[in-house]
Amino acid sequence: MLDIKFIRENPEAVKKGAKAKNVDIDVEGLLKKDEEYRKLDLEAQSLREERNKAAKERNIEKGKEIKEKLDSLEKNLSEKQEEVKKLLLQIPNPPKEDVKVGKNDTENDIVKTWGEPPKFDFQPKDHLTLGEALGIIDVERASKISGARFYFLKNEGALLEFALREFAFELLIKEGFTPVIPPVMIKTEVMKGLGYMENGGDEDMYIFEKDGLVLVGTSEQSIVSMHKDEVLDVKELPKRYVGFSTCFRREAGSYGKDTRGILRAHQFDKVEMVSFVKQGEDDKEHEYLLSIEEKLLQSLGIPYQVVKMCSGDLGFPAARKYDLEAWIPSEGKYREVTSTSTTTDFQARRLNIKYREEGKNEFVNILNGTAFSTRPLIAIIENFQQEDGSIQVPEVLQKYVGKKVIKSSK
Repeated sequence: MLDIKFIRENPEAVKKGAKAKNVDIDVEGLLKKDEEYRKLDLEAQSLREERNKAAKERNIEKGKEIKEKLDSLEKNLSEKQEEVKKLLLQIPNPPKEDVKVGKNDTENDIVKTWGEPPKFDFQPKDHLTLGEALGIIDVERASKISGARFYFLKNEGALLEFALREFAFELLIKEGFTPVIPPVMIKTEVMKGLGYMENGGDEDMYIFEKDGLVLVGTSEQSIVSMHKDEVLDVKELPKRYVGFSTCFRREAGSYGKDTRGILRAHQFDKVEMVSFVKQGEDDKEHEYLLSIEEKLLQSLGIPYQVVKMCSGDLGFPAARKYDLEAWIPSEGKYREVTSTSTTTDFQARRLNIKYREEGKNEFVNILNGTAFSTRPLIAIIENFQQEDGSIQVPEVLQKYVGKKVIKSSK
C-alpha cells in the first residue's frame, strides 16, 4: 500500500506507475474520497472538543445532543475510511526508476549469462523421459490419484529434492539467515495484506472460503506475515529468514502450457529467503539476495542467465524483480527456476510492520528470493545426463544423495 500523503502530492507519478504495470486505477476517485474523509474527520474533532467542553461545564443536555451527532458522524467517518482503504489497496507498487517500462515478458532484459550450455554427442532427452526410465519421477500414478500437474518424486528423485534443501539451508544459515518451517495456510485477510490477491492474483490460489484460509503459493507469504503489526528493533535489522514449505498454485492462467513433466505443477516444494531491512537499504539487499541465488546455481554447475523484469512483467507488490533462468537442453532455451524481488515498504504498510530507530517508527523494506524450488531438479537431470541414461549428481549434492551417479535399477 502506498502512503496516502505520497499519492496526494504525486498523483501523476502514481498513475504512471500503475499504467507501467498495465493496471487501471482511479486516483481521482481515491483523492475525492480522501478529501471527504478528512473533512468529516475535522468535523468529528470539532464535536469531540465541544463534548469535552460540555462535560467540564456539566451541561448534560448539550452533551447528549453532541453525542448523538458524534455517533452518527463517526459511523459515517468509519464507512468513508473503509472506502478510502479499499481504493488504496487497488493501487500497485510502482516500479523502481531503474526498471524498464514494457508491456510483458517479451520486453525483459538479459543482464548476465553464466556458464556454457553442455554439448552432447548424443540426442539429449527431456527430464520426464529420463526421470521415468530411472524410476525417480512418476506423473502417471500421480495423475491417477490427483489429476494433471502433480507428480511423485521417488528414490534418488526424492533424495535430490532433500539435497537441494539441505545444501541451501547449510549455506544460508552460515550467512546468518534464521531457519523457519512456516504454516502453509494463512488467513485470507493476511494474503490480501500481502498484495497478491489483487489484479487477478487470486485466480491462481486455492482458497477455502468456509475456513477463511488460503494455501500459500510461496513460503515468503507466511514468513513476511510473521511480523504483522509488530515494531522491530533497528538493531535486529537486517532480519533474514530462510524457510522451507510445500507450495500450491492453481496455474489458472497457464492452461495447456508446460503440461509435460514437472516444470509447472500445482504442488511443489520451495526454499525461500526473506529479508527485512531499513528504509532505503533494499537496493543493496536485493543485489545481495541475487548474488546468493547465483552462488547456489553456480555451485550446482548449471548454466543460467539473469533476467531483469520490465514493468509489465512485475507482480502487484514488486518494485523490481530478477529471474534466474537455467539452461534446459531438451528445449534448447533458458527457463525460470528462481527469482528475487523487492517490495520496498509496500507490504510493510499493508501489514503494519515497522522498526524503531531513535524514538521514531518507520516501515521496513521487505524483500524475497527463491533459493531452490523443485525446478532446479529439471536442470540437474537434463544438464548432467549421460548417453546411457544415467545422471551425474552435482558434486555439492553428492554427500546428501549418497552417490555420484544415478543409474537405472532395472
